[in-house]
Amino acid sequence: MPGKIIIEGSGKHCHVTRATLDILFGEGFELEVKKWLSQPGQFVTPQKVTVAGPRKSAELSIIGPCRKMDQVELSLTDATALGFNAPIRESGDVADSAGCRLIGPKGEIELREGVIIAKRHVHLSPADAETFGITDKQIVKVRVGGERALVFDEVVARVGPDHATFMHVDYDEMNSAALSGADPVGEILD
Repeated sequence: MPGKIIIEGSGKHCHVTRATLDILFGEGFELEVKKWLSQPGQFVTPQKVTVAGPRKSAELSIIGPCRKMDQVELSLTDATALGFNAPIRESGDVADSAGCRLIGPKGEIELREGVIIAKRHVHLSPADAETFGITDKQIVKVRVGGERALVFDEVVARVGPDHATFMHVDYDEMNSAALSGADPVGEILD
């Protein structure tokens, strides 16, 4: 099953619903594309919001397009600095997670839940998943080499027709393996 995969670092960011975007930026506001991401149809916007934590606040980029639920994704370092007790979860699993206040240029909203530390994961196209012998939601290990070589364990495989094959970890995890520069590569293990 071993296979090589590009690992990308994911910085703190948020996803918002259409209703939340209307509150934060004004009714009918449309997100703009600053940079396209590796996952088809996903993009970083130039629009930013402030997340108010129990200890302090931080400015976050919004990832477009609008989603079905609001979600704030932080690293453990970011969550601790802001004062959140955020659980490690798969994207979209926000039930009983920390809440926060999001502040935009036109308004603000109190979220009852939605602040998480994203669980490390690997997106796979169905063809690549078949080649690697991996199924959706399978837990895999990914080994990286170098001076701070390590094995990322508990990596969730997310297989789908809208996925491009890339692994996503936060910058705490990138730094722990000294991954920097263009396209660091890991090897999927069984």
